[in-house]
Amino acid sequence: MAKDEKKEPTTNAVTIQEKNITDTVLARVNDLEKSGGLNFPANYSYANALKSAWLILQSTVDTEKKPVLSSCSKESIANSLLDMVIQGLSPAKKQCYFIAYGKQLTLMRSYLGTIAVTKRLKGIKEVFANIIYEGDEFEYKINLETGLKELVKHNQNFENINPAKIKGAYACIIRENLPPFVEIMNIDQIKKSWMQGSAYSSGKSKAHTNFTDEMAKKTVINRACKIFFNTSDDSDVLIGAINNTKDIDSIPEPDYEIEVEEEIQEKANKDLIDIKTSSAPTPEEQQKIFEKEMAEADAQREF
Repeated sequence: MAKDEKKEPTTNAVTIQEKNITDTVLARVNDLEKSGGLNFPANYSYANALKSAWLILQSTVDTEKKPVLSSCSKESIANSLLDMVIQGLSPAKKQCYFIAYGKQLTLMRSYLGTIAVTKRLKGIKEVFANIIYEGDEFEYKINLETGLKELVKHNQNFENINPAKIKGAYACIIRENLPPFVEIMNIDQIKKSWMQGSAYSSGKSKAHTNFTDEMAKKTVINRACKIFFNTSDDSDVLIGAINNTKDIDSIPEPDYEIEVEEEIQEKANKDLIDIKTSSAPTPEEQQKIFEKEMAEADAQREF
């Protein structure tokens, strides 16, 4: 009985906190919808996204093993949840993660989340990336009127596919009634981007070694989408939420792509709600999670 009595106040407190925060987020979302400043994908239920996120956070702890629901500020939790909903992201689909920095909860957008958000913008049909290998016939030009890159050709033989012989990668954002928006990076540029993360620069990243092609695609897609976001004439509310959310690739320290996946491995719930920080798993556990998800992304990605 004594044990039950001690747990009950904590449970009640969490329930009240959930109601207060989610009610605040839902009220704001409803206001945005009524004013016409926000539209959601047809298959997106923000109420379900909030509920699932909260359930995950209830068992999440920060790096000091403290429950995230009690270590981060209510404002940062509410703002992170709101940014998640505005972008139509789903933590259950690994499109975003919630990470605590000090007492602030921060929403992080994954590679798959970036693709999903980009496809929400007006006139966007598809987003994809391809690898350029040694031996490929690849040619592009720069449109001197728009300054944009345009693909001329990319012919690839099956025998050329070799992760050890990657020359570069390009991402295409396919637009309705307009030429594709193209971003191209050579392998030196890609590796310099990776060097911003401690795992790759220290030589400890198995993901970059075992999934070099997928990591290169992620990097060029994130770069292309980041540039494109701020040239879009979409709702300021949506673009604001996009810019408030950091891409996993954009965090130099620690290696966010690996750290986020690592934290998720320790607490598979951490990706959902924006509550306090969750404790980071061991490097070995984190690496296994990341490698597994990279393999899943390769098999299941939509583009």
